[in-house]
Amino acid sequence: MICIKRGFLNVVSLTLLFVSCNKSPQIDMVFVENGSFMMGSIDVEAESDENPLYEITLNDFYISKYEITQAEWKAVMGYNPSYFKNDNLPVECVSYNDVLKFISKLNAQTGEIYRLPTEAEWEYAARGGNKSKGYKYSGSNEINNVAWYVDNSNNGTHPVGTKYPNELGIYDMCGNVYEWCFDWYDSTSYDGTLTSRFKLEKVYSTRIFRGGSWFSKSQYCRISNRSHNLPDTRNYSLGFRLALDP
Repeated sequence: MICIKRGFLNVVSLTLLFVSCNKSPQIDMVFVENGSFMMGSIDVEAESDENPLYEITLNDFYISKYEITQAEWKAVMGYNPSYFKNDNLPVECVSYNDVLKFISKLNAQTGEIYRLPTEAEWEYAARGGNKSKGYKYSGSNEINNVAWYVDNSNNGTHPVGTKYPNELGIYDMCGNVYEWCFDWYDSTSYDGTLTSRFKLEKVYSTRIFRGGSWFSKSQYCRISNRSHNLPDTRNYSLGFRLALDP
């Protein structure tokens, strides 16, 4: 088994240092303090499933500081499914079902209870939690500061943590790779009811993913933008990050 530790050279470069040990990957987690926020968007780029706005209140949780990397995936699963291969790149070509297998193995190895973030947790964390400055993208109104997307990615993913973080110190919540969330997708517009916001049971056939990717246009990297696909979908723009209860 490989234990993974991270260290910074500067604010825009990340080096993964690998040390042999008997532990599973050490996932860097950021604490997100409880609070309320207005989920969704009514701006000019908002799509119908992003509105109307609705106030959501969440308990404390942790979310991973970076997208799960290929090194972390390999340490748990023993293989690398990614199209763009490098240990420091986010893992991609993983389905929702693949991610559940990874989480099950990681939890068995660590004794923790990692999980995927709910869609509301993802959006709250992307907005900067109770430190939010109301940015359009996670950490900035200028997308090039915080995201790898179609105009700057050079047609591929980039090492995690190489753009600026958001208000909570979380990286790449916009761009690089889309990120699976726990929820089932509700194909109707938000109607201000709790059940329309959180499809935690199978009502529709697709699962939510968020954040945009390396080939997304800027409007699809907005914090409030929602995407979804079948839970067995794999492609080279789709990865994930983890959540953990205190």
